[in-house]
Amino acid sequence: MNSGMTIIVKTVTRITVWMILLYGIYIILHGHLTPGGGFAGGVVLALALLNVLLAYGRSYTFQWLRLPWLEHVESASALLYLVVGLLGILWGGTFFYNFISKGSLYHLLSAGTLPILNIIIGLKVALSLFLVVWVLAEARTSKGDAA
Repeated sequence: MNSGMTIIVKTVTRITVWMILLYGIYIILHGHLTPGGGFAGGVVLALALLNVLLAYGRSYTFQWLRLPWLEHVESASALLYLVVGLLGILWGGTFFYNFISKGSLYHLLSAGTLPILNIIIGLKVALSLFLVVWVLAEARTSKGDAA
């Protein structure tokens, strides 16, 4: 049995998911210069992963994304966020002290630790949202409901 949606939906997903992922990464990386940031970019990344889940089904998504690995990255992202905050204490005496050079105004590397925090938050939000939907989908199908 072929899981997922029609070949048209799968083809469109195969083409667009990379553009959606790229746009999410753009929002995360430019969050300190333009509207957006870790949360907004993370939501876009999660929607790209959910698009794959809807188009291809659970079994393909489980193999393609290696969900146990994603669970570990999602858990580690909270720890990384805390580590950046603690590094601020070590170098500046306050939690989340900006210990990286701020660079030139309006350049990509012009915000010190903020881009690093945006990346960590983007990973946390993207993987958390995706994994919550994954668990809800698994809970629904394990009760015997028709999917």
